[in-house]
Amino acid sequence: MAQAADLVLTATVLPDVSGLDKSFDYLVPEALVGSVTVGSMVRVPLHGRRVGGWVVRVGPPDPGVAQERLLPIAAWSGHGPGPDVIELAEWAAHRWAAGRLRPLLATASPHVRVRSLVGGRAPRRPRPVEPPAGLGRLLADGGGVMRVAPTTDPADLLDGVALDGQLLVVHPSVDGARALADRLRRAGRSVALLPADWGVAAAGSVEVVVGGRSAVWATLPGLAAVVVLDEHDEALQEERTPTWHARDVAIERARRAGVPCALVSPAPTVAALQWSGRRWMRPAPADELAGWPQLEIVDRRSEEPWKRSLLSGDLLQWARRRDLRVACVHNVPGRARLLACRACRALLRCEHCEGAVAQGADTVLTCRRCGLTRPPVCQQCGSSALASVKPGVARLREELEAAAGRPVVAVAADSGDGWVGGTADLLIGTEAVLHRARNADLVAFLDFDAELLAPRYRAGEQAMALLVRAARLVGPRAGGGRVLVQTTMPDHEVLRAALAADPGMFAKVDAAGRRALGLPPFGALAHISGPGAESFCARLGDGVAPDADGFLVRAPSWEALADRLASVPRPAERMRIDVDPPRR
Repeated sequence: MAQAADLVLTATVLPDVSGLDKSFDYLVPEALVGSVTVGSMVRVPLHGRRVGGWVVRVGPPDPGVAQERLLPIAAWSGHGPGPDVIELAEWAAHRWAAGRLRPLLATASPHVRVRSLVGGRAPRRPRPVEPPAGLGRLLADGGGVMRVAPTTDPADLLDGVALDGQLLVVHPSVDGARALADRLRRAGRSVALLPADWGVAAAGSVEVVVGGRSAVWATLPGLAAVVVLDEHDEALQEERTPTWHARDVAIERARRAGVPCALVSPAPTVAALQWSGRRWMRPAPADELAGWPQLEIVDRRSEEPWKRSLLSGDLLQWARRRDLRVACVHNVPGRARLLACRACRALLRCEHCEGAVAQGADTVLTCRRCGLTRPPVCQQCGSSALASVKPGVARLREELEAAAGRPVVAVAADSGDGWVGGTADLLIGTEAVLHRARNADLVAFLDFDAELLAPRYRAGEQAMALLVRAARLVGPRAGGGRVLVQTTMPDHEVLRAALAADPGMFAKVDAAGRRALGLPPFGALAHISGPGAESFCARLGDGVAPDADGFLVRAPSWEALADRLASVPRPAERMRIDVDPPRR
């Protein structure tokens, strides 16, 4: 009997059930003893039905639990996240104040059942006779930050990397990851593209594993290095809670595995540079300058605000050239965000809450604060002659089409999927146009001040990211690529750095300001919203401040913030915690 008892195994299973963030112990049937391991995906009985789940622990029974009360695992479904990934997810659940492990394990799991891992050791690429250069050199030296020109081909960067194991490459774009995987395959590399090739990567039979931000959770038996491309891109951060960032997960994963991590970007963030210390690499100044387009600054300080149109003469000069493809960027959808009466010059406001009213495509005025609607007339004098102080894309499309004398296509985030433009060579839209246009000869930012002066601590980094995206759309200066920026702040650090093709100039200034204010990465920040936010924040103590739609919580470090948020019980009411919110 003693020998039989020694053979009994139990598995702790986290059910894949929304709203249930608790694990349960189950008996491992004798037939599944060799299959059920940490990370296995299984089916278990729960409250009278079978549900899926993940095995997070396997071992002898807990002495305090009666074995006869344990139910057996119903079935083994397939392979899931490896033990190292589960431990990483447990760290991330605390780091981003998730309070639950399920969403992270769901991200780390294959999208289809993987019942067998067939493969072997990843083929080793012959190491070059000469010492590695570029990205290969950075990885050989232990990793760090690599700054590149915006038009640098990531496939060329990875071509010189030869490792004794698997290289994990995280790309902010799923489409970009797919294109990169195709390029590497044509170059003769063995590649797994996630999530489709999850099983191939987990078998360890390929040398390069490429995917979007979720690829950072890939199960890899022979991980040798991690590379994060376009580390500055906001797409690397999960929008749903927990708001984990692929950059930070990659850094922690590489540290735990004892392998190098490289963060590659044309404009590395302050967070990346702070992490790297002195471990960074940049191209020669002449090469970096050649990789940027020509930047043209339109200084609008001398123009009267009331008479100023966002369609400047400099812009129209380019827009009227039918041999050029021009993309105009203005992050104000609809017809107008702020209007004034041309007769009495009063700003149009809501008669109910005094908030500013906006005008949609249907011309009706809507209060963005309380939602009240009314006809487009001035409540002071009754005039219907209105001026758009902050015109939107819909209004500007009409003006641009009339002034340029050719068709204009408007682009917004909700314009649908796929490439836009067709035969039209004049586009206008929110920054979505930078993602959905294939190419352009010129990109024009109609009101760049709105990006530079946005009320969030990462506004400068996000403005620089827009310039990087525009640079890729138009190409390097040798091919005629040009970016036009309309601004009343031509001496802003972001624009000075872009003109010099040296984003590090701005990063130094930005880092100094954040350090003085205790902002990330020199401090930690979380935004808490929802019906339960007030009662939860009341128990957090100092360092909590209300904002427009919730509360901001500050702490000296991410560890201190995570511990503090975990120390207070969650309220029964719904609540959302955004750690390091990108738009605050």
